[in-house]
Amino acid sequence: MPNEIVLKAGESVVIEVTSIDFTHGMNIPDLKLRFDLVPGWVTRIPLSVPQAGVIDFLCDNFCGDGHEHMQGRLVVQA
Repeated sequence: MPNEIVLKAGESVVIEVTSIDFTHGMNIPDLKLRFDLVPGWVTRIPLSVPQAGVIDFLCDNFCGDGHEHMQGRLVVQA
């Protein structure tokens, strides 16, 4: 996962994510969204965040070494 994804407030986007090794879990708690990232499959995550701010996301499926560093943030700009 990237460490930071920049969006504009109110803009509808689709983030496409895939895994190359294990099944990861992308969890965006503040938006109540969770997705499995299955190796070889493209997971499409539709988003529209109405307000500017910073929203954290993380991998919530233990996937091995480095798991604790698999996190990032959505930077939502006005």
